[in-house]
Amino acid sequence: MGIVLVTALTPAIWGTTYLVTTELLPPGRPLLAAVIRALPAGLLLVAITRRLPKGVWWWRALVLGALNIGVFFALLFVGAYRLPGGVAATVGAIQPLLVALLAAGLLGERLTLRTTLAAVAGVAGVSLLVLRADARLDALGVAAALGGAAVMAAGVVLSKRWQSPAPLLASTGWQLVAGGLLLLPVALLVEGPPPAALTTANLAGYAYLTLIGAALAYALWFRGLRVLSATKVTFLGLLSPVVATALGWLVLGQDLTAAQALGALVVLAALVVAQLQPSRPRALPRASSNPAPVVARRPGLVHGGVSDE
Repeated sequence: MGIVLVTALTPAIWGTTYLVTTELLPPGRPLLAAVIRALPAGLLLVAITRRLPKGVWWWRALVLGALNIGVFFALLFVGAYRLPGGVAATVGAIQPLLVALLAAGLLGERLTLRTTLAAVAGVAGVSLLVLRADARLDALGVAAALGGAAVMAAGVVLSKRWQSPAPLLASTGWQLVAGGLLLLPVALLVEGPPPAALTTANLAGYAYLTLIGAALAYALWFRGLRVLSATKVTFLGLLSPVVATALGWLVLGQDLTAAQALGALVVLAALVVAQLQPSRPRALPRASSNPAPVVARRPGLVHGGVSDE
């Protein structure tokens, strides 16, 4: 349970991104924020560990960095700009179900009815939490939000399937660098060069996203993936909209309705149910049809350095 709580810190940290972005960062520069969040954090971790990828891990780090960070952030940006935040978050909440399906095919994890119902409940809870009655739909925005959930789900499952032999901080750094480098030209093309002057609040916000929102958060996330099942880890991501809504209420003075409170409870219940799933039982070795003959052993006879007595 300890590793679950530590891993849960990651989506809780990600839930603070909206508050930091709206209160500390320059407006209208989400891709710049994504680049600054990923690239410096990755370079810092690589500098600390002094480890570079070897062999197949050059292209694996690029693939994982693209799925978990680069392509995911870009699609998230498109979805966020073309959809109300509630719609984007609700569509993104299907990620646990996508991970469960992929994990069943690629990792051999068991897809149970409990997992499916918990995933559906998670989507329903997030929709109650963040969706508004006047929300408008946009085909491209919905496609981008679905694509973001899909690529992140693939990244989670492949991160579990491809266990890097390198230290955790090194492999985390590789992915952040790869994702940041993929985002950099997109940010320059869409948003132009960074602002000439940044305030102290801007710098504090970017420092938080780099050190806490990326370096620490992703290290905890990938550590959880090394120990827990991919499905259990991805359900923890449902905490992010809960934390974002709670901070909006506590810090920004936003209204919290009864429906939102109910949605938060549904999300937490789905998360707990997903974590309490029993592990897949190990298959017991079948008895041999030709058992080895029993040989009488003399007292004191040593086998492999251990006495029989």
